[in-house]
Amino acid sequence: MKPIRKASVQDASRLAEILIFAKRVHYRRIFCNDKVSFGEMQVLPLAQEYLADTEKLESVWVYDDEFVKGMIHTGQNEIQELYVDPFFQNMGIGTQLITFAIQEQGVRWLWVLEKNEQAIRFYQSHGFRMTKERRTEAGTAEFVVKMQRDMPGSRPCLVNKHTVQG
Repeated sequence: MKPIRKASVQDASRLAEILIFAKRVHYRRIFCNDKVSFGEMQVLPLAQEYLADTEKLESVWVYDDEFVKGMIHTGQNEIQELYVDPFFQNMGIGTQLITFAIQEQGVRWLWVLEKNEQAIRFYQSHGFRMTKERRTEAGTAEFVVKMQRDMPGSRPCLVNKHTVQG
């Protein structure tokens, strides 16, 4: 059995748990806002959102080998979310999810918090590169940067001192 499958409503609670805890672990030092991290971000309301609007699960895939350990949310050639339960990080789960998204979903780009250096290194190790595009993350003063993956067969070339895709 392949460990990556489409998410279902039965995964709602586990998905919410992974998202909330991974965001707390990785973003608390960036945002420094415990009111949001431990007050506004709660597992039950997020799980209820998934149950009330099952369309939110349409483009979510999970890594499940006995139980769900990670998830990836894709759409229109973009990785919208990629989280692995902090207890199961550094076991190749994120690599399997991103490889699936590249090969099966055709993802080419994503936005990542500029201060999330660990995530940036992870995406770079999978062929994504930083672009010059950046914007503030909605409702915060923090910036997200766009990372893009070159199309297979394309190669950067120098034309008039500007890099273009050839």
